[in-house]
Amino acid sequence: MRVPRTFVFVDISDFTRFTAEQGDDAAARLLTAWRGTTRDTASETGVRIDKWLGDGCMIVAVEQLDALVFALELRRRAAIRCAPLKMRMGIASGLALLFDGNDYIGSSVNLAARLCDSAGVDEVLMPADHIVQLPDGVSALAHRPLSLRGLSTPVEVVVLDGEPVITGREDNGELWTRSPFVT
Repeated sequence: MRVPRTFVFVDISDFTRFTAEQGDDAAARLLTAWRGTTRDTASETGVRIDKWLGDGCMIVAVEQLDALVFALELRRRAAIRCAPLKMRMGIASGLALLFDGNDYIGSSVNLAARLCDSAGVDEVLMPADHIVQLPDGVSALAHRPLSLRGLSTPVEVVVLDGEPVITGREDNGELWTRSPFVT
């Protein structure tokens, strides 16, 4: 089954060097703090952590706007809670094949991963033509086209920047007003 999704790949920059310089215990503390921050941010922005990838993760969102808010909010929070490390991220949207019921495969998944690999420290990269709507407070800045491994033509990308305006969007508030809870 093919489903429309937005994928965010996140990687901590220089984690290997940090581990070598600070030791395994310091790296474990930092990774624990980062994963907690990632879980909190995912829960509050309506995205799902699909899988942990060592010092990174893959995020899946049904709504693109949620993925963009997640990425920029995670970058902001992690800069405070996980200093001195920074992140790099790649985002792509499109149809993906839901494989074996809980995994995603397809060009949008691969593209998000390749963009993450190509991103600089603190960069959030996304194909320019994938943007549906930017959250309030976020801008898309021009970036040079990128030649990505496995793709035959360069990809026109933008760098997402800014701080998204997060509006209260708790959709569980009306659960008790729906049938069968209301008689």
